[in-house]
Amino acid sequence: MAKETGSPNRLSRESSPYLLQHQWNPVDWYPWGEEAFARARAEDKPILLSVGYSACHWCHVMERESFEDPAIADLMNRHFVSVKVDREERPDVDAIYMDAVQSMTGHGGWPMTVFLTPEGHPFYGGTYFPPQDRHGLPGFPRLLESVADFYREHRGQTEDMGRRMVDRLREASHLRPAGDLLTPAALATAFQGLRGQFDPAHGGLGRAPKFPQPMTFDFLLRHWRRTGATEALAMVRQTLDAMARGGIYDQLGGGFHRYAVDERWLVPHFEKMLYDQSQLARLYLHAAQATGEPAYRRVVEETLDYVLREMTHPTGGFFSTQDADSEGEEGRFFLWDEAEVRAVLDPEAARAALLYWGLADGPNFEGRNILFRPRDRDEAARALGQSPERLEAVIADARTRLFAVRERRIKPGRDEKVLAGWNGMMLRALAEAAAALDRSDYRQAAERNAAFLLAELRPAGRLLRTWKDGQAKLLGYLEDHAMVADGLLALYEATLDRRWLDASHALADAMLRLFWDPDAEAFFDTGTDHETLVVRPRSLLDSAVPCGTSVAADVLLRLAVLLDEPAYERPALSALRAVLPLMTRYPSGAGRFLSALDFYLGPPVEIALVWPSGPVPARENPAAALAREASHRYLPTRVMAGAPESEAAGVALLAGKVAREGRPTAYVCERYACQAPTTEPAELARQLDERAGRLTP
Repeated sequence: MAKETGSPNRLSRESSPYLLQHQWNPVDWYPWGEEAFARARAEDKPILLSVGYSACHWCHVMERESFEDPAIADLMNRHFVSVKVDREERPDVDAIYMDAVQSMTGHGGWPMTVFLTPEGHPFYGGTYFPPQDRHGLPGFPRLLESVADFYREHRGQTEDMGRRMVDRLREASHLRPAGDLLTPAALATAFQGLRGQFDPAHGGLGRAPKFPQPMTFDFLLRHWRRTGATEALAMVRQTLDAMARGGIYDQLGGGFHRYAVDERWLVPHFEKMLYDQSQLARLYLHAAQATGEPAYRRVVEETLDYVLREMTHPTGGFFSTQDADSEGEEGRFFLWDEAEVRAVLDPEAARAALLYWGLADGPNFEGRNILFRPRDRDEAARALGQSPERLEAVIADARTRLFAVRERRIKPGRDEKVLAGWNGMMLRALAEAAAALDRSDYRQAAERNAAFLLAELRPAGRLLRTWKDGQAKLLGYLEDHAMVADGLLALYEATLDRRWLDASHALADAMLRLFWDPDAEAFFDTGTDHETLVVRPRSLLDSAVPCGTSVAADVLLRLAVLLDEPAYERPALSALRAVLPLMTRYPSGAGRFLSALDFYLGPPVEIALVWPSGPVPARENPAAALAREASHRYLPTRVMAGAPESEAAGVALLAGKVAREGRPTAYVCERYACQAPTTEPAELARQLDERAGRLTP
């Protein structure tokens, strides 16, 4: 972060922590907006667009090397109008110009550096540029001079390049639904493609760098449930085991770092993103339900406990990221050496900890150690001459002591803006975990978050993107509406509190009104009330987070079953048909789409719970014992509704259902045709297990 010298630039008026990091740069930064483009047109200067985010290590590097350098800043100020964008606040701007950079260079990443005409047309771009020529990259000052000269001397060519790039971007967004049928063959083809990418030695897909890809492995788990393919389950288990033992997982504090730079999951990029915690917690939760493996439950709880401890605002919102750097060094907060461990623990515990977390094998990161588990518990116990149970107790105590010492270190920076979409993802994770694990604290956190989102990020009825320090701003995108609706629906199923279903329903209606284009038969990422950009962005593949369209399709299909609403199903199916070729050709970029297709093909497991009307104890829902049978099982195509008999109106799945003998009653249905109702949890369990057995050959 720049030193506070002189006067701050325009970014000092922003709320984004990433933009505020740059407020003391000598660069004459503008935030994205008409003021910057008006100046570029008036002075006939190109735009230098720089996009990054607060937890990005190389963004910090480029700031230190270039944006804090007065000579480089002078070049930027003389030749360009410089615009700084937080990609997490403005995924629309990021998506448009990332597509352009990838088209120009064949790759992308952050920091992203793009040169635009005053009309916003991109004509040159890249990612990180060093201050001097290095590793085949031009030095940033030389690049600035070259681009400025080219713009001045070849103006017509520059404008033509920009127009052609925009035309190419527009053409890419015109994918329309094909006439192909949505069948299980697409799921089988996708599985075969993923099978070919799988790393049989270390789990995960491909080689280094290695990303967790939770949506992909969630699909593989669903594929196992649908087909009985034991290989799909083995791929999931090997990957989850390897990640949980690797340095990508915070062995002391819980939670996952962004990705691993190696193929063994050992050396991470140390930033922690809220969206990774939410998706990986759900994946491990589903694996715990499917396999009964206690280690997976432990990862779920440690990850969610980390979020509640470190990433939660007192009013209920969840922060965005925790930085990779502390005290100017990547990973410093998380690293240990042998002497530090011995200073904290007694000799027996130190010997066990050094072997268990790999320090006994020597340094593994710049002379120090990332904690990981190179050997399983039983192997470590044998090496130490202890029983596995004794080792487990020693390690649990050592973890507590080392964590307490680590808490006294200077912590990485935290981006404390609250993003609607990412909060919707965490809301779903907490709601599902609350129901599946009987954790009332997770349910309370989910309810607090839902209330926060509906009150603070919807101040005038229109969902907004970002909130910080009491101020919400920026119109919400498709992903925000879809992810919050998704989280609210999960909270409804976890609590059977009708207000959350009604809120999800309202957001789904807004989603169709603002983002669905009936002429194009497509969802777009920005609403009809959004500012006009050079291209109206339309994401067609999932990346680190699911794209808005895949989540929209998923949540609309689930709501369509609950509410018997064809107006929800039709656009969802159009969205799936449009990307069907991508699902089979690029399955690792379509995990959430594949899961939505799996739900549609189902058939969905429909569970309706009704109980007598009238006053009920505040302690627990009357149908809680029945709901637990549904929530504890791995039923990925499940939808569940519940209400007192007198309050079932408007929920199609509850229509005509009555409480038998004055007791809470469960109905297990398929396309609204139901088995015999039951008031007994054991009989409900039998019916659900029978359904699950029929879904798996």
